[in-house]
Amino acid sequence: MKKTILVLGVMTAGLVSAQSASMRNMIKVGGNVGVALPQENASMNVGLDVAYQNLVTPGFGLGIATGYNHFFGRNNDVSGVTVKNNDFGVVPVAALIRIYPKQTGFYLGADLGYGFIVGDSKVASNATVNRPDGGFYIKPEIGYHDRNWNFAVQYQKTFTGTTGEIGSQKYSAGALGAGVSYNIPLGK
Repeated sequence: MKKTILVLGVMTAGLVSAQSASMRNMIKVGGNVGVALPQENASMNVGLDVAYQNLVTPGFGLGIATGYNHFFGRNNDVSGVTVKNNDFGVVPVAALIRIYPKQTGFYLGADLGYGFIVGDSKVASNATVNRPDGGFYIKPEIGYHDRNWNFAVQYQKTFTGTTGEIGSQKYSAGALGAGVSYNIPLGK
């Protein structure tokens, strides 16, 4: 009886260890939706996120992140003229950093890198100002995680400097929103 309990205990510990080890490397696939901030040239965004994460320690993950975020253009009044801003997209190429204080629960994270801005070459359909090509990209987030899912509130921003401004309208590629992602284990 003691040997049977010992063997079952060792097998259970092995299975639990194998499951934890299998979640050390993972692909995260998800989506996000947000409100553009400030709302000068865009009103909202929707996006798809794809990332690779390696848990360096059980509470700290590093990786790479990319995806596509579509910003919906909005009309804006600039000095009495209606500017018909075009839609545009942001394709980030970023480093991923995550801090997990516990196996499940609250977490903090950020993606840092470069955001490529894609779409129509002009900021607006009725203006000759060129849109920016991209800039420094940051996406801090705070959320809840378990073994399979991550739910987060996030802010994403691609800094473009003064490129793409039309009169008093500044070009903004930033949004405050919520995201969800699913973890796909890759093994050890």
